[in-house]
Amino acid sequence: MAGHSKWKNIQHRKGRQDAIRGKLFAKLTREIYVAARQGDKDPANNTKLRLAIEKAKTQNMPNDNIERAIKKAAGAIDGENYEEITYEGYGPTGIAVMVEALTNNRNRTAADLRHIFSKRGGNLGESGCVSWMFNRKGLFVLDRDQVNMDEEELLLLSLENGAEDFEATEKAYEITTTPELFEEMKKVLESEGLTFTAAEVTWIPSNKMYIQGETVKQMLGLIEALEDHDDVQNVYANFDVDEDELAKYA
Repeated sequence: MAGHSKWKNIQHRKGRQDAIRGKLFAKLTREIYVAARQGDKDPANNTKLRLAIEKAKTQNMPNDNIERAIKKAAGAIDGENYEEITYEGYGPTGIAVMVEALTNNRNRTAADLRHIFSKRGGNLGESGCVSWMFNRKGLFVLDRDQVNMDEEELLLLSLENGAEDFEATEKAYEITTTPELFEEMKKVLESEGLTFTAAEVTWIPSNKMYIQGETVKQMLGLIEALEDHDDVQNVYANFDVDEDELAKYA
C-alpha cells in the first residue's frame, strides 16, 4: 500500500481543478442522491449516505446542496435515476484501471469511456478483468506535520483499534482497515484530535506496477480524461511512481 498518498495527491490536485470548473459539486451531489435513493434518507441510518455527506463537506459543499440532493432522492423534487457501474480496463503498459461511475445511460457511458481509454494508450476490458487485483479497504491518510503524536504512539493506537496495515512515508501516515471497521477507526482518530488528508472506503491494489518517463505522462493524461467525464466518480489504478517523476508531469 506504500505510496498511496501520492495517488491521493494526484486526485486532490485534480479535485481542486474540478471545483473551479463546477464539476466537483455536481459529482458529489449525484453521489449523495444515489446513496439516499438506495437506502434510508437519514444519514444516521445509512452509512453510505453519511460518508457521501462527509466527503461533500470536506470540499466545502453548501448544506443547501446536500439537503436538496436528499430531498430529490426522497421524491420531493423530481430527479433522474442513476445506476452505479464499475468499468475495468488497462492503461499504458497494462496498468490495471477501475472506474466507478454513476450514469443514467450505461451505453453512452461505456462508449465514452472506451473512446477515452483507446485514445490514451489503453483499452476498456470486460467485467472482472482487473478487479481481482484490488481489495476494498478503509483508508486514512494523515499529513505527518499535522499529527500531534509520535509515530510509535500512532502505530499502537491504530493496531489496538483493528488496523490491518500502517505505513509511514516521508510526508504521510497511511492506515488501512477493513471496510466494516472504517467508521470505528475514524471516531478513534478524531477523538485524538487527528485530521485527515483522505478518509474513505476505497479500492487499494494488491500489487503495483512501477512506471516512469513517458508512461507517467500518458497515465496521468488517462486519469485526467476519465475524471473529466461527468459520469465518473472515482478512478483507481495499480501504478507507483517516484515523487520526482510525478512532479515533472503532474
